[in-house]
Amino acid sequence: MRKRPRSDASRQYVVTGHYEPPADVPRPASAPRRRRRMPRWAWIALIVAGVALLVAAISLIVSLVMNGVQLLTARPPGVGTAFVAPDESKAARAAAAGGSVDELAAAEYLAAQPTAYWLTPEQDPIGAVGQRVLDIAHEARESDTALAVVVYGLPGRDCGNHSAGGLDEADYATWTTQIGNALRSVRDVKKVVVVEPDSLALAPQCGNVAERVEQLRGSIGRLTGTDTWVYVDGGHSNWLGADAMADLIRQVVGPGVRGFATNVSNFNDTYDEFDYAHALSERLGGLHALVDTSRNGSGAPADDEWCNPPGRTVGDPSGTYGDDVVDTNLWIKPPGESDGPCNGGPAAGVWWPAGAVELTRDAPR
Repeated sequence: MRKRPRSDASRQYVVTGHYEPPADVPRPASAPRRRRRMPRWAWIALIVAGVALLVAAISLIVSLVMNGVQLLTARPPGVGTAFVAPDESKAARAAAAGGSVDELAAAEYLAAQPTAYWLTPEQDPIGAVGQRVLDIAHEARESDTALAVVVYGLPGRDCGNHSAGGLDEADYATWTTQIGNALRSVRDVKKVVVVEPDSLALAPQCGNVAERVEQLRGSIGRLTGTDTWVYVDGGHSNWLGADAMADLIRQVVGPGVRGFATNVSNFNDTYDEFDYAHALSERLGGLHALVDTSRNGSGAPADDEWCNPPGRTVGDPSGTYGDDVVDTNLWIKPPGESDGPCNGGPAAGVWWPAGAVELTRDAPR
């Protein structure tokens, strides 16, 4: 160390360049700093915001996990799939209304059979159709079954034939959006959706293929969702050939489409429809199918009559058959509902007691 020159205060030393003032020399006083405290309301606001962020993060994680689980566990319909028998069906309403012994027996039998429910704007309009879907989904959930609906309301429906009607373009978009929103809100229920039967197969005859394709693409986009299995119109084996029908289907299929439905509201033999479905699937890269067996117990009439032909009977119950192409058979057309004012029947879609009795004459009781 080296000595520092004497001062009036006292002799001091500098050690390694660091100066220590004399102990008796007071340090200069500094003004005390005042800490600003955060207002109480600000602390509360921060805590509330933090809790809200935490809850939102947890909700997001739970939603992502649930969506992932549902996507991984979603399975298409198949042999043995149990479908709901809707309390809203016209058969159930007829059974509740009563009638003759035979009419009541037919209505009660048909009301108990798993059958697709037809959503039409005439019966379930904008503002009501979503609730109808939710009601049927609730029944499916309570009975541990799958929901099956038919969407049937596009503009110019049935090209002015017996089932003419439908909505205009704007209302159709609104109506199908409400159906799709309702379907997506019940992610825990398996949902089968048949989109606009006859729309594609009939389009060449109506001369509106391009218009129909655009309408169906829009509808399909609004209807798809988790565990929702969408099937478009596939005609049937006694209508368009496989090449022509496959070309029409190819124009509308895309993400969310499981396959096509054949024999809807028709009477062709199940084996003929399976062969036809395989022929279509081969041309469509392995697309899957549903086959309507609701009224084909006696096969197609010899004269190919399609409107309330006499002598028909109900076919095999939903979920009886299937293979690597046909997911399963399903009662898509509700037996007992008229095809139109022909062969003694009322208007299309109206409950026909005499027709129900004839269709169920050989059914087990």
